[in-house]
Order: sequence, then C-alpha cells, then structure tokens
Amino acid sequence: MTRLITRNLFIIFLASFLAGCISNDISDLEARVSEIMSRPGGEIEPLPEIKPYDAYAYKSAEAGARDPFEPFYIEKQQPEEVVDSGLTEEMEREIKNRNREELEGYELDSLEMVGTIDSEEENWGIIKSPEGTVHRVRVGNYMGRNIGKITNIFEDKIELREIIKNSQGRWEERVAAIALAE
Repeated sequence: MTRLITRNLFIIFLASFLAGCISNDISDLEARVSEIMSRPGGEIEPLPEIKPYDAYAYKSAEAGARDPFEPFYIEKQQPEEVVDSGLTEEMEREIKNRNREELEGYELDSLEMVGTIDSEEENWGIIKSPEGTVHRVRVGNYMGRNIGKITNIFEDKIELREIIKNSQGRWEERVAAIALAE
C-alpha cells in the first residue's frame, strides 16, 4: 500500500515540475517570423523551352549494319533440335481428349483387386480403393496415375497398359498388373 502511495506522489511531483518548465513567452518566435516575412519576394524563373522531338527511323539494319539495340556480348542461341516425343496419335488422344475416371486419382500400388464378376456379356474386375470404396471396372476403363488402360481381366489379375515418360522425356508404354489380394 505504501508503495502505491509513493508511486502516485512521485508522479504528481514530476507532473508539477514539468508544468513549471512551460513558458508562454513566444517573442523570439514572433521576431523570427516577422524577419522572414519582411524579406522582399523574388521572381520565379520561367520554365525552359521544350524542344520538339525529332523521330528517327533506324534503317541501317536493312543495309546489313549491326543492330545497335541488340547486345553484342551475348551469343545467339542456336534453335534446339526437335526431339521426337515418342507420342503416337492414339497415345495423344488418350492423354488429352478424354474425361478422367475416379480410379485415376490413386497410385496403382494403392489399389487392391478383391475379385471378379463373370457375366455372359463381359468380365468385371472388383477394385478396392485406399478409402475402402469398392469399384467395378471392365476392359477399357482407366486406373492409376499413369494413364493405365485395362487390357485384360482374369480371375487372378487385371492387366493394364500405362503411358509414362522416361528419363529422356519420351512417352512410352509399359505393361502393369494388379494381382488378386489374398
């Protein structure tokens, strides 16, 4: 409690001390302002005359001279050779001109084959996604992130043809399979 009273008294003393340092005498400021205002005003110099722009069309390049706007210290790059991407028309159609299927959002090794359904018309494969959702697929469907098109469905596996890019940037096909889970 005494500490609080001591602190408050100190603040009051400091405020009254600072209040005593204030002076209402501004005569020196008024003298300076009147001295500045009594100076004679000068004339403002006129703006310099603006010269009209003379356009010049550079035509020396037509005569075979070096272009002054092209840096001379940078070598011109040779056009790169056109590299065969290995992409056939059929592969390009599969990559670009079709709607993605739901199982293409998963890596192939995360999908599980859990069975097949044999009907008179066609065979169906039963695939289980990592979330546990069961999907029915047939030949021609896609799954996996490498544009894996189902080519065959057997009782113990599903074969796919994937389109991948190799280390040289060329597109190539590879065969993959998903075996029946035990």
